[in-house]
Amino acid sequence: MEKEMIAMLLAGGQGSRLYALTDKLAKPAVPFGGKYRIIDFPLSNCVNSGIDTVGILTQYQPLVLNEYIGNGQPWDLDRLYGGVHVLPPYQKASGSDWYKGTANAICQNISFIDRYNPKYVIILSGDQICKQDYSEMLAFHKAKHAEFSVAVMEVPWEEASRFGLMVADENDKITEFQEKPKNPKSNLASMGIYIFNWDILKKYLLEDEEDPNSENDFGNNIIPNLLRDNRDMYAYHFSGYWKDVGTISSLWEANMEVLDPENSGIDLFDENWKIYSRNSGYPGHHIAAGASVIDSMITDGCNVYGTVNHSILFGGVTVESGAYVEDAVIMNNTVIKSGAKVCHCIVAEGAVIESNAVVGAMPDGQTDGVATIASGVTVGAGATVGPNAMVREDVKEGQNHE
Repeated sequence: MEKEMIAMLLAGGQGSRLYALTDKLAKPAVPFGGKYRIIDFPLSNCVNSGIDTVGILTQYQPLVLNEYIGNGQPWDLDRLYGGVHVLPPYQKASGSDWYKGTANAICQNISFIDRYNPKYVIILSGDQICKQDYSEMLAFHKAKHAEFSVAVMEVPWEEASRFGLMVADENDKITEFQEKPKNPKSNLASMGIYIFNWDILKKYLLEDEEDPNSENDFGNNIIPNLLRDNRDMYAYHFSGYWKDVGTISSLWEANMEVLDPENSGIDLFDENWKIYSRNSGYPGHHIAAGASVIDSMITDGCNVYGTVNHSILFGGVTVESGAYVEDAVIMNNTVIKSGAKVCHCIVAEGAVIESNAVVGAMPDGQTDGVATIASGVTVGAGATVGPNAMVREDVKEGQNHE
């Protein structure tokens, strides 16, 4: 049984520019965004893109990373055929080698790739924060009849010399590659994400391995050799969120951008492209500027823009700006819209309290009952639910339910 495409994830880097953060930790295992580690992003991208076989090439300080990945279950990668495999360097009869470079790391694992006989191999970096659909890149690769495709992002010209750059013609065919040049001819930065036809990759890996002068590196050796032979090489333009978090300042910036998803493009609350983690099904909770939270328990995945006082919010609850919640138990994934007032009540999972609705009331001696809203119920805009009400059906807009 063949796999159309498998992923090889380079996760062995020392991460020396992260200094104290990687003294005892491989860079992909560095924590990020409250509940994640860096490696959660490429692994989640794989499973969201329909890739179910991932080889993770480890080397430096792999202990925490290996333990974290485990059997791959949090990313739905605990498969009988395929799934996630940690691939450390190992001793062969002819002697043992650390992975000498990125290309050598893949070359030492040719037999692993051959087990699945894929048509395509995608090579990923374990030290980037990126949300990307790799199936779209594969569709581009096929449409161009490419032998090699690289994901590129346009970077400001003044920063271009910090990157490996792809020079491409009007059809996106790569004509030249510049590694951190003084005089850039292009602002298309390589993201270090490659799709190869497996037969081509295998051929060039084996040739590179025979060259005693090679650094066994994709950027310095494999890509220049493909260009030398006029292979069909294409630049795939990616415009989503991507950040190489190889420095302290870039790691700090990426964490700060989590707080501003609308402008940064990294939305950890995006239901359509979940980032999975060993820690939880939800991202951390977010208390926005202008919100007020007093004496309450706020669980993961909550977005609070309004006021919450002496209440318990289960996972994934949204309290919009101008909404007021007091003495309430609000269960998972409920939405309380702006202007709504929700007090002294229990609201079950997945309910929607529309704008300016009133649910329950604070005890005043006459009324001290607990209002109850069943799961999945919508309380319409401007509706009122009384303090003793037991609501099992939707309440229409403006309606009273005592």
